[in-house]
Amino acid sequence: MKRFSYEARDKTTGKIVKSEVQAETEHAAGRLLMEQGFIPVKDLKEINEEGFFGKFTNRISSKDKIVFTRQFSTLISAGLPLSQSLHTVGEQTQNKKMKNVIEDIMASVEAGTTLSDAFSKHSDVFDKVYLSLVAAGELSGTLDESLLRIAAQQEKDSEMMSKIKGALTYPIIVLFVILGVVGFMMFTVVPQVEQLYRDMGKELPLMTQIMVNASNFIMNYWWVVIIAIATVVWFFLQFLKTDTGIKSAAAFKLNVPMFGALFRKLYMARFTRTGQTLLATGVAMLDMLNICGDALNNVIVKKSIDEAAEMVQGGKNLSDSLRGKDYILPLVPQMISIGEQSGKIDQMLGKTAQVYENELEEQIRSISTMIEPIMMVVMAVLAGGMIGAILMPIYGLVNNV
Repeated sequence: MKRFSYEARDKTTGKIVKSEVQAETEHAAGRLLMEQGFIPVKDLKEINEEGFFGKFTNRISSKDKIVFTRQFSTLISAGLPLSQSLHTVGEQTQNKKMKNVIEDIMASVEAGTTLSDAFSKHSDVFDKVYLSLVAAGELSGTLDESLLRIAAQQEKDSEMMSKIKGALTYPIIVLFVILGVVGFMMFTVVPQVEQLYRDMGKELPLMTQIMVNASNFIMNYWWVVIIAIATVVWFFLQFLKTDTGIKSAAAFKLNVPMFGALFRKLYMARFTRTGQTLLATGVAMLDMLNICGDALNNVIVKKSIDEAAEMVQGGKNLSDSLRGKDYILPLVPQMISIGEQSGKIDQMLGKTAQVYENELEEQIRSISTMIEPIMMVVMAVLAGGMIGAILMPIYGLVNNV
């Protein structure tokens, strides 16, 4: 049972009542209130009892959505009614939050709502691409095929992001190890070296003195350091929510050394793969461009696609509209042009996506190979600095003795 908070008008007295109600779904809660003589004046809100950690441990992952989509498609293609298919998939779902979403969709369908409208109530779980493909499949009578295309699209996107994250995992781990070693040396070894020099009445070398001053400041004013770091992080996160911050982050991804070319290919692979899936399901060209622009998650590339969409609306070919646009790689309009001539734009988009996905795999392997020696150089420089600041002064004292 879920708990919902509500604000409703009592039919008998006309007074506004605020309270809570328990029911399996939001729809069932609303029906229960009506039976009790209350008319909801605001949308019911589910009371989240998961707590802080529940948001992370019980979140809906890409894998949860892919498994749900494939199972739902299989049951529909086997001829089962929508409601029964949803009920069966819901029983097999382990994720509690995903289970609740499926139950709510099922309740909406049983109440007479179309499947696409039932899904759209959970836009925080299902993105625009997913909702558009469900709507197109429902209208064309090929819902099972649309769902399979959605699952394949999600798997491709998840696989690419997983490989990129994997390439970044090694340097991040090494960076944390380096910071840990530096921190240990600064807070344990450096104070001992300072004490040794003080006892012998010697003056510390410049590099060692800098490390001592930094160590002393952090140990004495650690609260200032924490506040400063927290303030900088907070302002940075707030900046990223502004229009300027969003544009800056998008531009950084596209132009950052080593990874800029990778992100450009990633966006082109996502655009062409999503475009192929939407067009093959029967989504109109302009709708496809609008949905793809949102799916890219980069406002700069989206702007180029939006400009192309305006040109297509004005009667121009898609290939001509995309040609020369910022960050639209040349292969994309070239392949689309071939598709326009043969009448198979969706297939050409699919082949283009495959090209970029293959190039991404190769580039990720190259970056992973390059990162290792770079990190080794960084570690060597830091190790040399630590030796120069700590061990060399000790050797100097020993020689003087």
